[in-house]
Amino acid sequence: MVNDTRAALVRRGAIASIFLLVAFLAAWQWGPGLLGVPSFIVPPLSSVATEFVRAWQVYHLPLHTGVTAAEVLAGFMLGSLLGAMVGYLLGMSPTAELALSPYILALQIAPKVAFAPLFILWMGFTVYPKILVAILIVFFPVMVNVLTAVRNVDPDLINLARAFKASRAQIFWRIEFPSSMPPMFAGLRIGSTLAVVGVVVGELVGGNLGLGYLLTFGEGQANTPLVFVSIVMLTLVGGIAYLIVILIERRVLHYLPARGVGRNI
Repeated sequence: MVNDTRAALVRRGAIASIFLLVAFLAAWQWGPGLLGVPSFIVPPLSSVATEFVRAWQVYHLPLHTGVTAAEVLAGFMLGSLLGAMVGYLLGMSPTAELALSPYILALQIAPKVAFAPLFILWMGFTVYPKILVAILIVFFPVMVNVLTAVRNVDPDLINLARAFKASRAQIFWRIEFPSSMPPMFAGLRIGSTLAVVGVVVGELVGGNLGLGYLLTFGEGQANTPLVFVSIVMLTLVGGIAYLIVILIERRVLHYLPARGVGRNI
């Protein structure tokens, strides 16, 4: 009975989502014309679709998309790994947290856009400045989630493990690490979308490849449809990254209760 109700809710949600998508696409196609909005401000969907084919053939859209996707993947993985490592370090060592937290906070407060020109001055118009900006943006949410999770581990469990002569490594791998996994994946979800922002910032500041460069090129040519194509492809890259994190999360945290629609029914 519960499964049938959940399945019905999922079907209704999917139908509603498809209906909203169709309505949005229809509004995009005919709405600007009906409202008298010039096409150079909001081009209709058909113009964007035509420009997509042209960008694929003329502007090497697959190449730019692939470069941006690779930079997003590298920045996300390195930023997540660094954030998790620092989060565990600070969570297990109050002394390290007290010593390093002010500097980490200062790094987070500093606007990431300001680092992009500096990285480009250091490393030139390569992929490395874009990846570094993505690492900076992804690092903080993953680090904070991991640190909070380690700090919130039930102390009675740790005391019980110590009573059974468990080593520090055993306490970490058997208690702290598993307990931190759900919050860490929450941070990874956020980081997967922020990685796209970091890469685009780097590509907008300087570069000759990537969707950010293509977006700037379209702006310089007053080619609004090409700008929309770049935005759509960036959204697609971010959506795929987010979906991959969700699939990995479901695989790793398969032992947790399902968080689908109608879970409390």
